[in-house]
Amino acid sequence: MAQKGNIGVTTENIFPVIKKFLYSDHEIFLREMVSNAVDATQKMKTLAERGDFKGELGDLTVRVSLDADKGTLTISDRGIGMTEEEINKYINQIAFSGVTDFLDKYKDNANAIIGHFGLGFYSSFMVSKKVEIVTRSYKEGSKAIKWSCDGSPEFEITDAERADRGSDIILYIDDDCKEFLDKLKIQELLNKYCKFMAVPVAFGKKTEWKDGKQVDTDEDNIINSVEPLWTKTPSTLKDEDYKNFYRTLYPMQDEPLFWIHLNVDYPFNLTGILYFPRIKSNIELQRNKIQLYCNQVFVTDQVEGIVPEFLTLLHGVIDSPDIPLNVSRSYLQSDANVKKISKYITKKVADRLASIFKENRKEYEEKWDDLKIFINYGMLSQEDFYDRAKDFALLKDVDGKYFTFEEYQTLIKDNQTDKDGNLIYLYANDKEAEYSYIEAAKSKGYSVLLLDGQLDTPMVSMLEQKLEKTRFSRVDADIVDRLIVKEDKKESELAKADQDNLSQAFRSQLPKVEKTEFYVDVQALGEQALPVLITQSEYMRRMKEASKFQAGMSFYAQMPDAYNLVLNSDHPLIKNVLENENKECADQLKPVVSELKGLEARLAALHQTQNGKKPEEITQEEKDEVKTTEQSIEEQRTKKNDIIASYAKGNNVIHQLIDLALLQNGMLKGAALDSFLKRSVDMIK
Repeated sequence: MAQKGNIGVTTENIFPVIKKFLYSDHEIFLREMVSNAVDATQKMKTLAERGDFKGELGDLTVRVSLDADKGTLTISDRGIGMTEEEINKYINQIAFSGVTDFLDKYKDNANAIIGHFGLGFYSSFMVSKKVEIVTRSYKEGSKAIKWSCDGSPEFEITDAERADRGSDIILYIDDDCKEFLDKLKIQELLNKYCKFMAVPVAFGKKTEWKDGKQVDTDEDNIINSVEPLWTKTPSTLKDEDYKNFYRTLYPMQDEPLFWIHLNVDYPFNLTGILYFPRIKSNIELQRNKIQLYCNQVFVTDQVEGIVPEFLTLLHGVIDSPDIPLNVSRSYLQSDANVKKISKYITKKVADRLASIFKENRKEYEEKWDDLKIFINYGMLSQEDFYDRAKDFALLKDVDGKYFTFEEYQTLIKDNQTDKDGNLIYLYANDKEAEYSYIEAAKSKGYSVLLLDGQLDTPMVSMLEQKLEKTRFSRVDADIVDRLIVKEDKKESELAKADQDNLSQAFRSQLPKVEKTEFYVDVQALGEQALPVLITQSEYMRRMKEASKFQAGMSFYAQMPDAYNLVLNSDHPLIKNVLENENKECADQLKPVVSELKGLEARLAALHQTQNGKKPEEITQEEKDEVKTTEQSIEEQRTKKNDIIASYAKGNNVIHQLIDLALLQNGMLKGAALDSFLKRSVDMIK
C-alpha cells in the first residue's frame, strides 16, 4: 500500500512561511514534539483506566534519541498511535485560510501561529528538511504506516515495520540547524521545557565514571519529575520538601523566606508554589523567576503582565490548564482567564502575609527586612494591594522596633505634631552617617524611623498622600527645632551687619565641590547645640532621588546638590569668631562700610525720585546715575568681602569648624581631609 498527495493548504509556500515566521522561536519545536508524545501516552492510560483498552500498558516512557551520523533527532512513544485515516485527518489537513491573511495577521506574533492553527507538529519543519512519522494504532488489527514529507506540501504514506503501538517522529535536521544534533543542547532544551511533564521522558542513558572516562549504563536518563511538588496535597508535604524543590528550581539561590502553595479548582484550575526569595540588592536581577506551565508543560518565564508586576519578584511555579500553551505573552496579558488568575494570586499572597503576621508576629518581624521590598513594591504598583497590605506593612525605627502604620501614628501623635497640625515622621537612611542628627532628634523625645531600602523614597511620597496631614522629613533636613516647628522661630539676637559679616567669613572658606552649592545661615540654637552643622533641603534631595525612579524628572538629576551650613550664634566658638573678626577687620572695614552706607542711601534717594515717573519720563542721565551708583555699591561690597575673606583665610577655627561639619556628613575627603588632620594636630599641641 502506498499513498501520495498534497497537504490540505491553500498555498504552495506554507513551509517557507512556517520556517520564516516561527524561526525566532525555533527551539520550541522540541517542546511540541515531546508534548504530543506525552499527550498520546496519557490518552493511552485513560483508555486503559476506562476499560476501552484491555492489553498491557507496559513501559510508557517517551524517548528522545540522537543519531548525529544520520543527522536525525527522534521522539518515540508507546501511546495510542495513528491509523492511516487519522494521519489524513490530523496531519494532512491544516486549518489555513489564504496565505495573505495569514501573513497579515501573524507576521508580528510568531508564537500565536502554532496555538491558533494547531501547528504543534508542523513546528518540526522549523529545524528539519524532512520529517517521518512511523506509527501504529493501539486499535486491534492496525498496521504500521510511515508518513514522510520533505518540507513541501507533498507527502507520502507507505507501509512500515513497527512491532508495537505508538509513534516515532524522525526529524532530519536541516543544515542550518545543526546545533539540534548536539547532545548538550538537546539536554538543555529538555530540562527547560519538559522537566515536569506527566510521563517519563528519557534522553539516552545515565553515565558513570569508569576506567578514566564517562560511559553509559543500562539505566534510562529520565530528565523529568512526573509528579512535581505542586501537584501534591500540601498536607502531605513537609518544609524540607518545599526547600528541596526550591533547590531543584534554583540551585544557586539562598534558602527562601517562605512559600505559598496554590491549589484552586474554581472558577478556574490553578496549582503552583510561589516562594519569597531573599533579595540582596538589585530587584531587577530577581525578575522572571516564576515559571508558567500548562498541564506540567513549560510555557514561559516572562511573566510581566501575566502576574502583577510586584509578584515578578517572587520565584516558583504556576500551572494551569486554563493558560493557553502555545500563545504569545501579549495574548496571555489580554486573556480573561489569565487576568482572573492574576487577581487570585494577589489575594492569595496578601492572605498568606496577613496570616503569618497575625499568627506569629515575632517571626514576621524577623523576616520583615527581606519581605519589605515585596510589600512596598506591591503597595506602590497596585492600589488594591495597598488596601490589603496597610494592616501588615511595618515601619522600623532606628532602635530596631517594628510598628504597623496605625501603631506608629498613635506613638508619635502627641509629640510630633507641628503647630499647623501636621504629623511629622522623622527618618534616617543611614544610622551611622546620620548618627548625630538622630541623637539630636531623640534628645527632643522624637522617634526616628530607619528607611534604608531601595524603594523607601517613593514609599515616603506615597505615604504622604495616603496618610492625612502627614509629612516625612529626614533628620538632617534642618536643625532639630525646625524639623517639627511647634512655635514661631526664635530670631538670632545678632545685628544684621554682624550676621552678614559672620556668614561671609564662613562662606568665603567653603570648598568648591563639583555640582554642589553651599548656603550659609545664622540661627540661635542654644549654647548646647553644635556650633556648625550642615542640613540638606528635604524637597530638593527627595526630587533628586525620585529622578532615579521616575521618567521625566531628569531635570532634578542635573541640578547641583544644595546644602545649608548653619552657624549657631549662641555657641561660644561662633561668638569668639565674630568678636575676633570685628576686632581684626574694624579699621579696614570702617571706611568701606561708611562709603557703602552713603552709596546705598544715594541709590535709595535716586529710586525715590524716579518713583511715579513713567519709563519714558526718566532721562538717560538719571538712568546712568543709577547704574553708576549700583556698580560702585558692588565694588564696595566686593572690597568688604575681600577684607573678611582675608581674615577668615588665616583663622584656623573657621576652617576647623567647616571641616568638622563636612566630616560629620562624609564630605571631607582627599587633600581636604589631610589638611584637617594636620591642622587638628597643630591645634592641640
